[in-house]
Amino acid sequence: MSHERLEKSINLMAILIAAVISVGGLVEIVPLMSSSAATEPYPGVTPYPALELAGRDIYVREGCYGCHSQQIRPFRSETERYGPYSVAGEFVYDRPFQFGSKRTGPDLARVGGRYSDDWHRMHLVKPQELVPDSNMPAYPWLAERQVDGEAVARRMRALQRLGDPYTDEEIAAAAGIVAGKTELDALVAYLQNLGTVRSARQ
Repeated sequence: MSHERLEKSINLMAILIAAVISVGGLVEIVPLMSSSAATEPYPGVTPYPALELAGRDIYVREGCYGCHSQQIRPFRSETERYGPYSVAGEFVYDRPFQFGSKRTGPDLARVGGRYSDDWHRMHLVKPQELVPDSNMPAYPWLAERQVDGEAVARRMRALQRLGDPYTDEEIAAAAGIVAGKTELDALVAYLQNLGTVRSARQ
């Protein structure tokens, strides 16, 4: 097949491009699927408890990943600022992943335990009172909305079907655990957990 014929045939070019991308994708993805480093949880990493799972869903719903990444790259400039670099086993129970790529705000992969619960509450409701130069929007409605316990239980049940090791007892108790909690409580619980296992182990 001559190069000239290939360049002039759009259909043939499209077929060959699709074939090359497919092969390249398989070469990248298949080894990861069989790698325990990518499929096994990092020691100490467990599925999110009910309140933290609700908080994670709120984090996704509010689009926090649009300004905050959760992935520390293995470069000195990143590890000195944020902590140990991210490894695949930390995110085994994250569906979808919250890696992100934009850092309008700081990376949150290791934010757990860095600030008090009260700091997070104030920062989410009135960010500029704590960080005057911040362009982060306020989320005051989170303090007014209650967590839907039944929705959390349904979410845990769905994740159990996908392979997350939730027990039936944990799912049955979920609604009671989040009863009376606000969405702000849930989001703070989620943030306070981020990166704590890996930070502790280094």
